[in-house]
Amino acid sequence: MPKRIYRQLSAVIFTIFRVWLGLQWLNAGWHKFGAFDATGYLTDSINKIYNGVFPFRTWYAAILDSIILPNVKVINVLVPWGEMLVGFGLIVGALTLPALVGGAFMNTNFYLSGAFSTNPTLLALAIFLIIFKNETIHYSLDRFLFPNIYEKVKRKKMINHVHEAV
Repeated sequence: MPKRIYRQLSAVIFTIFRVWLGLQWLNAGWHKFGAFDATGYLTDSINKIYNGVFPFRTWYAAILDSIILPNVKVINVLVPWGEMLVGFGLIVGALTLPALVGGAFMNTNFYLSGAFSTNPTLLALAIFLIIFKNETIHYSLDRFLFPNIYEKVKRKKMINHVHEAV
């Protein structure tokens, strides 16, 4: 198969990964609207860390206790909206890289606070999609919203291929 077919096939596969990840975020955020309160979760996480369940994360418990918990009303708004925006951005492919970084940031924080569930998997997939950003944004609105950026990435890729051939 020619390289062009491989590139298009990989772009389709990465688009499927991106949309699937976006659906996970959209679903998580949708269920939190209206009834989300992180106070109990944060208090439980802090207690688990200080009581030795996650002893190597005392630095993170200090952040939760001194910064996040006192501002829980803001967190109660940011988490559902952040999850929804990350999900929407990934599904339609708008601001894809910022959405992936935002999602990875949230996954890291959820994981550090003790929510193991799917966070490591979602974090790994986000990092994977960031590393292969060309394929990730190939079939996305970003190509039309930011054509100059896409063309620069494409041009840089072509220059690298010329240097590799020499």
